[in-house]
Amino acid sequence: MKKERERMVKQHVLYSAAFLLGLLLLLAIYIIYLQGFGADRLAHHPLNQRNAQAEAEIQRGSLLDAKGRALAQSIAPAQRSYPMGAAMAPVTGYIGERIGSAGMEAHANQDLLGRTEALTRLGPIAQLFQADRGNDVKLTVNADVQQAAYDAFAGRRGAAVVLDAETGAVLAMVSCPSYDPAAVETDWDRLRQQEAGPLLNRAVYGMYPPGSTIKPLIADIALAQGATDETEVFDCTGALDVGGGQTIRESHGEVHGRVRLAEAIEESCNVTFGTLALRLGGKKLSDGFERFGFSREITGDFTGTAAHLPEFTKLGQGDLAQVGIGQSSLLVSPMEMALLASAFANHGTVMQPYLIDSVITPGGVTVREGQPKKWFDATTPERAALIESYMEQVVQKGTGTAARVSGIRVAGKTGTAENAQGRDHAWFIGSADVGGRRIAFAIIVENSGGGGIEAAPIARKIILSME
Repeated sequence: MKKERERMVKQHVLYSAAFLLGLLLLLAIYIIYLQGFGADRLAHHPLNQRNAQAEAEIQRGSLLDAKGRALAQSIAPAQRSYPMGAAMAPVTGYIGERIGSAGMEAHANQDLLGRTEALTRLGPIAQLFQADRGNDVKLTVNADVQQAAYDAFAGRRGAAVVLDAETGAVLAMVSCPSYDPAAVETDWDRLRQQEAGPLLNRAVYGMYPPGSTIKPLIADIALAQGATDETEVFDCTGALDVGGGQTIRESHGEVHGRVRLAEAIEESCNVTFGTLALRLGGKKLSDGFERFGFSREITGDFTGTAAHLPEFTKLGQGDLAQVGIGQSSLLVSPMEMALLASAFANHGTVMQPYLIDSVITPGGVTVREGQPKKWFDATTPERAALIESYMEQVVQKGTGTAARVSGIRVAGKTGTAENAQGRDHAWFIGSADVGGRRIAFAIIVENSGGGGIEAAPIARKIILSME
């Protein structure tokens, strides 16, 4: 009996020890998980008070433009100054204790605090190695170009994007209306309730029908698929019957007569491009939009939503023709249209757009540099050169003459996008050789009318600011 009790006691002790050992093993596994897999999420969690306390003791670095001019800087503990105010807000974003952060203040947060991922994982020990001032982050944007574009809107709603077509560097990113980043926390509730949406970065999140600015893309798809060639003559009578009682008409009742593809782009002929879309059909249109990256989300130094593309293969004849002139349910962002323009300007290649030029320590040492990176090939160099030559004629003698600048090669395409919510949106996309660079741009002015009248002059002011 005694031996039996001893055996049972030993058995219980063994079970207890095994149970405790199992708990220790689970604890060890959880700690390893936190250190190896969950560390980044916890380190950057907005409710991590350790981060807030550590950041309060660090003088945040500055955001600089491409020429080293301050766009955001610390003037007191937890107080930031934004010298360009609302004009640069879509780029700099904001930071506040109650509202969090946005824009480059959010994306470059660790660099501005002078922290690395390795330091972040060390917890309190990181403070032993933490400098009392963060790094400066030099951006690719040019403050002069940004200000010129912002001023050109003159209080109207819209957006503008300017890229270096050969590198992908963002030279300007404007959204109107905007807000003062220094006062955004105080004005937060009012800004959020405004119908105009000043907190929305229209350049990357605004979604609009592209109107006739999509026609260079349709031309490329049609040439690639053999649906037309440079010599075919289209007969524009002012209207295109697409069946089912639906008709596509030219703007202002125009009749272009007999036109080739070059003249159709130059004069923005709806009949021609509606015809081409019908010839191509849903599958080939879908493949073409895919080839030009319209289904891709933009990632990297900033994010942007992919275009809203219709289910091309399910569209009827009327909607297919409407896609050919940039209408139907097709919605795009200004950034995507700037990338489209860059494809034709850069021999068919689209570069990954980026905003960070370099990260510089308080001692002046560059610790990281942004590098141009090829994103994808949208078209062939031959078709890109051909279509850009058509777009040059748009500016020289077509619908985009308001963007013409003496002595500078400018190519473009106007667009007047019908808007179910009100007046038409005015578009202009294109490229120019200026300031030793080949730039690409996209401009939209909401509810303003014709692209050649309202948006093209903004492109001209942007080009002039870079001379």
